[in-house]
Amino acid sequence: MATVEEPDDSGAGITREPFESALSERYLVYALSTITARSLPDLRDGLKPVHRRLLWTMRQLRLSPDSTFKKSARVVGDVIGKYHPHGDVAVYDAMVRLAQPFTLRYPLVEGQGNFGNIDGDNAAAYRYTECKLTRTAMQLMDGLDEGTVEFIPTYNNEEEEPVIMPGLFPNLLANGASGIAVGMATSIPSHNVAEVLDAAEKVMFNKDVTHEELMTVFKGPDFATGGLVVDSPEAISNAYETGRGSFRVRGRFFAAEAENAQDRDAGIERQKGGGYQLVISEIPYQVPKSKLIEQIAAAIGDKKLPILEDVRDESDEQVRIVLVPRSRNVDPELLKESVYKLTDLETRFSLNLNVLDHTRTPMVMGLKELLQNWVTHQIEILQRRTAHRLEKIADRLELLEGYIIAFLNLDRVIEIIRTEDEPKPVMMAEFGLTDRQTEAILNMRLRSLRKLEEMQLRTEKDELLKEQEELTKLLESPARQRTRLKRDMAALRKEYGEDTAIGARRTTIAEAAPTVEFNPDAMIEKEPVTVILSAKGWVRAAKGHVDLGEDGCGDFKYKEGDGPAFAVHCQTTDKLLLCGADGRFFTLGADKLPSARGFGEPVRNTLDIDAATQIIAVVVHEKDKQVLLASTVGKGFVAITDELLAETRKGRQVVNLKGDAKLIVAREVAKEHDHVAVVGENRKLVVFALEEMPVMTRGQGVTLQRYRDGGLSDATTFKLEDGLSWQMGGKGDRTRTENEIGMWKVARGAAGRMPPQGFPKDNSFT
Repeated sequence: MATVEEPDDSGAGITREPFESALSERYLVYALSTITARSLPDLRDGLKPVHRRLLWTMRQLRLSPDSTFKKSARVVGDVIGKYHPHGDVAVYDAMVRLAQPFTLRYPLVEGQGNFGNIDGDNAAAYRYTECKLTRTAMQLMDGLDEGTVEFIPTYNNEEEEPVIMPGLFPNLLANGASGIAVGMATSIPSHNVAEVLDAAEKVMFNKDVTHEELMTVFKGPDFATGGLVVDSPEAISNAYETGRGSFRVRGRFFAAEAENAQDRDAGIERQKGGGYQLVISEIPYQVPKSKLIEQIAAAIGDKKLPILEDVRDESDEQVRIVLVPRSRNVDPELLKESVYKLTDLETRFSLNLNVLDHTRTPMVMGLKELLQNWVTHQIEILQRRTAHRLEKIADRLELLEGYIIAFLNLDRVIEIIRTEDEPKPVMMAEFGLTDRQTEAILNMRLRSLRKLEEMQLRTEKDELLKEQEELTKLLESPARQRTRLKRDMAALRKEYGEDTAIGARRTTIAEAAPTVEFNPDAMIEKEPVTVILSAKGWVRAAKGHVDLGEDGCGDFKYKEGDGPAFAVHCQTTDKLLLCGADGRFFTLGADKLPSARGFGEPVRNTLDIDAATQIIAVVVHEKDKQVLLASTVGKGFVAITDELLAETRKGRQVVNLKGDAKLIVAREVAKEHDHVAVVGENRKLVVFALEEMPVMTRGQGVTLQRYRDGGLSDATTFKLEDGLSWQMGGKGDRTRTENEIGMWKVARGAAGRMPPQGFPKDNSFT
């Protein structure tokens, strides 16, 4: 029988420490790892580790722009196997982003196959797509073989990878970055390379340059999908000065086939008969085209855009979304403004220049500080490249001197090699050669000896000495370094200039003209409707103001077991306030309700109303309309319906209730009313002036009536001059009015006295 080893309970290897400290230390390690090795880009090359490893792997696979494509699966496999031990999906998604021309302003990967589209569709699996590097990516990695950056071991110590990419291409600002770390995030839009280089040159030659001077050449974002940034120059400048802000980005209306320039720039295509249609040619960055079209179509279906008849997607390689107005009399600018306000044709892009500096420290920088750090990095790269080249020159000069000595004494060198068992020490002693020089001569092939010509060797030596002198001066002079960097930046700028296909600015920076305050409700067709809410919370709307009959609920059919509760006349442009017994108010648009041809739909599908909460009133919102609110404990106040509107489906808590208290009165206050009547469960009535009631936005309210036992039964408002009225019982719509109400009129909070003869036994005014 096999023996079972007993577990070791000695506690060897186990460290005991408080759970709180252990958790905080480990979480801090995780947070730092997320910040420095995953989410935030390095300001020097604008890359995160996964992007840097992708480019390095593709370079190792020799996927240069002039090479053939290779399967994306091969690249992803090498990345996760050698450099980035994470999931293949994350790595492939990162590579797809680098290849999408509608995501990156200057793509770093050239893709072949389905790499997704502007509609928001995903890329094909990596076994179906192929890739190689772009020229921009090669420029970003230029200098890797010239001693410009440090290399570190990979996670398994089998390979090496660069700490940073040394190229002159300003990738951080050119392509932007986004990421969410632990406790911090970054959001950097893409920019125009020519503008970035112009601003960097100003910083390089004038350390005291002002932010305002930088903004004369640095215009702002230049998104891959074009569009318009419509913020003021002051707002844009302030965002870049502080490193935080946001930009309003709009799609562009442009009709290439329009007959005149004015219509072309306005996106208007004239139709026969005097009609027209609007053409959207560019959409905001990171907005899927299909989602935008769905939003516009939904706004038409919900009657939020009654002035728009149809939307069509006629896009091919270029975006072309056509908006058809309902009438040729519709103002094009009003239609544009409506679409901007109701859809993602206008969005906000956040600016958060949170990056890792050269010490891997996260920091939010302004534009000037960012460029200063980048220029400093490029100067350092130039110095390292120069020093590396000087080392190579020194090594070559050493060999050339040895070759010249060998040429001048070729016969003796050959004799030594033929006759001596150990020719190396003999040659070193006889000609004064170094070990390295002697080794190079001995390793030369015989055919190479024929090519040794003194003039060629001396010419090469002179050229190297001249280059050595120039590089030494460059290394010793900061001014020469700046001049050299300026020359290199000028060559790069020429390739990405405004007159080139890749460098031409795509996004227009232009402050939007002042517009009339937009009211979404104005886009709803105003029609009379009757809204019906059943006892079980099913809501619907019937066209027109239907006769509600004597009971005020009309002649409508309900589901079995359900019945009438509320019916109100209103317009489709109105907002309805649903008041719950828990003191919470909910807002419902009259234009969004289902037809009364059926039973409607549960109001809880639209609003987050607790299933146990009873709806006690439905009030049509009007500006400055007052509502009397009272709870079972005899407290209440007056509220303005403007303050009761809720912006979310969760509603707004208005009346604070304690214990078992409930809100039982939510009644409109007519403008002519000046008094309040309150009746308790003890059948006592009290009347006091309406001005004694406070107007509040939220709270418990004040005491309306005092009770020894029981609570409030009902409350209403009325005009004292007209008397207090209540509904009579029995058949018919009979109302009783008591004009002599003086004996019940007291100060607010009194106990009251028994009501007039004939007052309803249910202690209700209705």
